[in-house]
Amino acid sequence: MKSETLSHFLDQKPLYYKEIDHKRVHDAYAILKPHIKHPKTVHIVGTNGKGSTGRIFAHLAYTNLSVGHYTSPHILKFNERIWLDGADVSDPVLESAHQKLFAVLGKEMSEALSYFEYTTLLAFVVFENCDLMVLEAGLGGEFDATNVCDKELSIITPIGIDHQAFLGETIEEIAATKIRSIQKKVLLAPQVYDAVYDVAEKIAKDKGATLYKTLDVGVGAPRPTRLEQITKDKAWPEYLVDNAFVAMQALALLGIKYDVNDLKSVELFGRFYALRENIRIDVGHNPLAAKAIVKAMSEDTVLIYNSLDDKEYEEVLAILKPKVKRVEIIAIASQRATTLEEIEHALENVRLPYGTFENKMDENENYLVFGSFYVVEAFLKRTCSVGFPIHV
Repeated sequence: MKSETLSHFLDQKPLYYKEIDHKRVHDAYAILKPHIKHPKTVHIVGTNGKGSTGRIFAHLAYTNLSVGHYTSPHILKFNERIWLDGADVSDPVLESAHQKLFAVLGKEMSEALSYFEYTTLLAFVVFENCDLMVLEAGLGGEFDATNVCDKELSIITPIGIDHQAFLGETIEEIAATKIRSIQKKVLLAPQVYDAVYDVAEKIAKDKGATLYKTLDVGVGAPRPTRLEQITKDKAWPEYLVDNAFVAMQALALLGIKYDVNDLKSVELFGRFYALRENIRIDVGHNPLAAKAIVKAMSEDTVLIYNSLDDKEYEEVLAILKPKVKRVEIIAIASQRATTLEEIEHALENVRLPYGTFENKMDENENYLVFGSFYVVEAFLKRTCSVGFPIHV
């Protein structure tokens, strides 16, 4: 049974659902499981830092192993979601995996699966010959499509308040929804909220899982000097250095050999990434991300910003305000975008001067593009379309 091309197939699937059948992806995986090989799996859940922690882990591991890293969403091209041995997966490999998956699942099941469910299983097919598979949860953890398979290790990155409509109103509820995805072994990154530690300890005890806290691994050893040197040369903000340390400790827990010098070649596109010396892009979108970013921002930064309507955008703007000279609002293409009036109202409430982004940038000013994947995507497409000389 042959399907239409992957891009056409996915274009017919809505990106958002008011309700999701959590049983469906398990049924689909049960059909697929006998037809593919299953690499050792690392599962990454949390609110912030999943993408960078996973990519650093995968990048350091693939020197000695074949490694796949599944992340989401993408900024410019779907292939960004499926990274295989150092590069985004090629179109032919994706297409071959799609045809195999569609044939195994059948037309009815393939079409019933959500966009994220189908692409998660697609990654499983792409990665079946790898030694190691790194899966980033999309939303939550316990009921996420990435939680259908067994895992060697779960990494819990910093958990904050986000996606309350799906995950719960309190930090305890959100943390529990994410952490209930663990199995045998879990590494807990440093957390902003103390309640997360309590939730993790209780769930680990209930599941009989071994819980490691990042600061306890290596008997509380300080971050390696070489890590500090390399990340300083790369001008990484503190939160990315923390994420690299978590990734290194996860590798150590699994007994995977790596060379810290390979950090030099890690590319974290969209994570406080310097397009130019004075222009940085970051796909962060919530207060937890803003608190991490503001520490690394230059004084008098011009913030190019917009937000989805379910985010705490006024709180984000208030957190960033001490380093912001002015805000330039950029239009984004999403049915979930906040209205211009609401963004303007929030900016007036926090008393930040603002205007509209007009594709004009001054080499004597510092810029941060921030607010979501949609904001970064809109910025890159607009600046490239007018011939703005930015290398992507």
